[in-house]
Amino acid sequence: MARKPRDAGKLARKLVGTQSFGLGPLLTYGQSGRSVTKYGKNEPIFRQGDAADAIFCIMDGECKVTVVSEQGKEAVVALHSKGDFFGEGCLAGQQLRISTATTITDCEIMRLDKAAMVRLLHDEPEFSEQFMSYLLARNARVEADLVDQLFNSSEKRLARLLLLMANFGKEGRPEPVIAKVSQQTLAEMIGTTRSRVSFFMNKFRKLGFISYNGRLEVHSSLLNMVLSDTPEIRKGADGD
Repeated sequence: MARKPRDAGKLARKLVGTQSFGLGPLLTYGQSGRSVTKYGKNEPIFRQGDAADAIFCIMDGECKVTVVSEQGKEAVVALHSKGDFFGEGCLAGQQLRISTATTITDCEIMRLDKAAMVRLLHDEPEFSEQFMSYLLARNARVEADLVDQLFNSSEKRLARLLLLMANFGKEGRPEPVIAKVSQQTLAEMIGTTRSRVSFFMNKFRKLGFISYNGRLEVHSSLLNMVLSDTPEIRKGADGD
């Protein structure tokens, strides 16, 4: 049976599955329980095991979230950029941080005490609705990440991650990947080795899917690699 043609734009939107919204209420809603701090590159924002008593919003910059197992193995579980929230586990009763948040670039980050955020969500219904949509989209992204880990090769997982980092599928034009995320970090996020990431990155560049120009740029043609099952594009992929 012939395959039904796929809408690349629709699938790209499913790849990302996130949305952003105006941060106006955060900037105008009172002063109590709210603070803005500037961080340098590679500075911790909170650590695994710290008290979970606040939620954070990135006003500028990028950060990563990592977890460490009892055996000491570290894994990167999320990357966040301007407009993203993190640390929201405190709103669901989390007492201690189950992860560590660290800046990737210089950052400006707003911290809202749990009580301040609860008041904001109660007093600003429109913001509350948008925040709920944001969290639901985040949850959908986590589910998609799990499916990606279970069923796709590490080559496709890397391609999808690069597309997500470049904002493919969001409103507006795709953006260059500004943060200098190391190949080791990419490897930790997709569950493979740094050497495999290096191999795939070189392959993507030779095929014209990405380019390095002082910064990493992801081209729309990489989406074809994620959507296609043809041997020509998949040549050289591993099976993990």
